[in-house]
Order: sequence, then C-alpha cells, then structure tokens
Amino acid sequence: MASISVLARTLIFNHSTKRFFSPFKPLSSPFLLQCATKTTCALQQSRRNVIEILEERGLVESITSDALRAACSSPVKVYCGFDPTAESLHLGNLLGIIVLSWFHRCGHSSIALIGGATARVGDPSGKSLERPELDAESLEKNTVGISNTIERILGRGRNPNSVGSDLSVVILNNYDWWKEFSLLDFLKRVGRFARVGSMISKESVRKRLESEEGISFTEFTYQLLQGYDFLHLFQNEGINVQIGGSDQWGNITAGTELIRKILHVKDAYGLTFPLLLKSDGTKFGKSEDGAIWLSPKFLSPYKFYQYFFSITDDDVIRFLRVLTFLDIEEIVALEGEMTKPGYVPNTAQRRLAEEVTRFVHGEEGLAEALQATEALRPGSGTKLDWKSIEGIAEDVPSCSLAYEEVLNLSLVDLSVSSGLFESKSAARRLLKQGGLYLNNSRVDSEGKRIEAADIVDGKVLLLSAGKKNKVLVRIA
Repeated sequence: MASISVLARTLIFNHSTKRFFSPFKPLSSPFLLQCATKTTCALQQSRRNVIEILEERGLVESITSDALRAACSSPVKVYCGFDPTAESLHLGNLLGIIVLSWFHRCGHSSIALIGGATARVGDPSGKSLERPELDAESLEKNTVGISNTIERILGRGRNPNSVGSDLSVVILNNYDWWKEFSLLDFLKRVGRFARVGSMISKESVRKRLESEEGISFTEFTYQLLQGYDFLHLFQNEGINVQIGGSDQWGNITAGTELIRKILHVKDAYGLTFPLLLKSDGTKFGKSEDGAIWLSPKFLSPYKFYQYFFSITDDDVIRFLRVLTFLDIEEIVALEGEMTKPGYVPNTAQRRLAEEVTRFVHGEEGLAEALQATEALRPGSGTKLDWKSIEGIAEDVPSCSLAYEEVLNLSLVDLSVSSGLFESKSAARRLLKQGGLYLNNSRVDSEGKRIEAADIVDGKVLLLSAGKKNKVLVRIA
C-alpha cells in the first residue's frame, strides 16, 4: 500500500501554464481497496524492463546503445518532443504519448517537451517542402492546445499502481531557454562542436539536398537545436533518454553526440519507435476528412472511435499491440478467436476502438462515442433524444427547415428536400427494399407523413438511407 500513498500525493506540473494539477479524484476507501487488489500484478509489471515490454509490443525501431536496457533497470527520466505546428496533436503523435506512458507505468519519469522554439524553425524530417512560418500568436495558441491534450491524456492514462520515486508528469517548453540565446552564443556553445559532414549525412537532410526544393540553412540547423535541447535537459533536468519516431533518429543522435563531445559522458540514450503504417504500407492516421486529431475540439470521440472500428483484420492485432495496454496474452487470445468459426466479425476492432478511445478521451468520451454509435445504427431500437443526437450533430450532414415546412410533409418528399436522395423514385425504391429509416425506425409505408411526435424534442429528425447515409433535419 506504500505505492498508493505516494500516488495520493502526486501532482502534475505544466511549465507552460505554471500551475500544478491533479488528475485524480479524492481517493475513497473502495478505490484504495481496488488498488490494493491489483498491486501484486502492477508490481510484477513494474519489475519488467520497459525496453523488453516495448520490444515485445513492436514499439522499438532502434536504440542508440544496448546499455539503455541496463540503465532502465533503475529509474530514468525520458522525454519526447512535440512541435506546436497545429492546435491539436494527431494520431501520428499518439505513439510518442503511449511510449512515454509505458515508461511511466514501469516506474520512470516522463517529460513532454513542447517545441515552442523549434517550431519557429521547422523540422525537415519527412518533409519535401519547408514548413510554413507560424506567427507568435498561432504558436502560443497551438502550445496551449497541445499542452492541454498531453495533460488530459497522460494525466488520465498513468498506471495508478506504478512504482517509482518520481511519478510526476512534467511539460516543458524549449522556448524558455532558447529565447535568451544569441547567434554568437549558439555558434560558440553548439556550432563549434558540429561537423557539417555528419550533419549532411543525416537522412532527413540528405533527402532534401537531393530534392528539387533543396534545404534552407534554417532547416539545416534544426538538428542542432533539437540536439542542444537534449544537452540542456541532460544537464539541467537529469533527463537521459529521448524517444521519437523513426524519422527522428538523426535529430536524436545529434543530441547524444553533442552530450558526448561537450560533457564527455556516454550515459545519454535515444530510442525510436516505428511510424504507424497500415499493412499495405500507407500511412496510418489519415481519413478522407484529413488528420485524426486527438482533441475533441477538432474530432469528436464518435468519429475517433469509428476510425479504429473500421480497421481491417490484417491490421487490428498489430494495432492492439502498439496502441493499447492490454496484456499480450489477451491480444493473442483475440487473434486466436478471429480464426474460429464462431467469431463475431469486428470483435477485435471493437476492443481496439474502445481501448484507444478510453485512453485518449477517457470514460466519458468513450461513453459518448458508444452512445452516438448506437444512436446512428438504423433499427437499433434506441429511443433518440436531443442529447444523443447532439453528440453526433457535427459528424452527420444536416439541413434546416421550418417547422411548418416539415409537419405533415411526406417522408419521401422530406428525404429529397433534405438531400438524402436525389429523386423521389430513389427514395421510394429504397423504402420498398426496407432501407429507409426515420429516427432509427424502419419505415414501411410510402404514405408516411411527418407528425409532431416524430420530431425529437421538437428540434430534429434523423433520416437514414441504409446503414451509412444519414442526414439531420434541424427544425428552425
């Protein structure tokens, strides 16, 4: 129970907002009892080497030294950088948060570094063109946005039974030390230790040099900025591990090289994880509507859930390994079930969607997603109310019609005027086939007219053509 008492005193400090916050509700006796029953399993997990766990789950691409394994047998401090190039993080950033959380669960200290300075330069890694310049106002807005996302996910996603002496999650901003740097300081303290030949050989630079666009001096120096970040954090915060996607290998090794040259030590390490790719080699994390954002402000929990629910059978087991904290044994069991005759299709996808949505959006976000999913399922028998429809309103095409226009209007006419069908004949044809729904209830009569009781809470109607095509009719 000692670890539980440590947990109760834990706060998270956000250096960007200069405030502490607690991700936990007051601990009640039932909660303590529940934690106590899980302590044995948690202690067993915490004793496992985090590198071993990450390798088992396919979350290690490269490490700078095998000595990292031994270093992780004791508590280490690890950080991952996030440049505020948008107001929200996206699915491509989620692996970094998950790997940080694995370190955290194994008793290590996790730090998220916001690139308030490096975002002003732009990382050339994986980019064919120079990133557009961001103004100070946009950078500040983006910094607040992604800081809030990291606080929300890491604060909630930590293991309540993890064991370690320092369990706080810290958010730093590299602009805090770069804003006082002059060009002469940079050349003296960093530039003289850099070798141009080594910098050019980095893959991110080499690819841009071979491109038609080339690379600017500003972008060329990015690896030195990120490298110095590691040096600064190593010296001032005792952070000795940096993690990032496989495209960050050059930037990470720039940091370990600087630390070795300037401080003459070798106990700074880097770890990269594979980029998220589908089985066909395409990038995972994009939808027809764009990026899969982690902030509910830009993508609802419902749409987030649905993205994972639609993963193919070829990808779902691998993503369960890398994107969830389920035991490997449970994932293997799910994989085995998929090959059996009685397997219910999409069972594994449903588990993936639930676990990832819970990690990113919490229990409330998952409940919202499940409620919206049920509300949008034609024939589900779910009685719709305004609250459930409001949860999906942004994710379904809609139109506004006056109450007088809608009342007593035939459903076939409404289906056309709302844009659900292009013609009345198409609406009648689907109705006869049993595919036209009003508020999730199948309509069998071609003569059906809209009644006052059909209008949900006097505000909306939900029309569905089959399972996928829907439209909301807002009553003005």
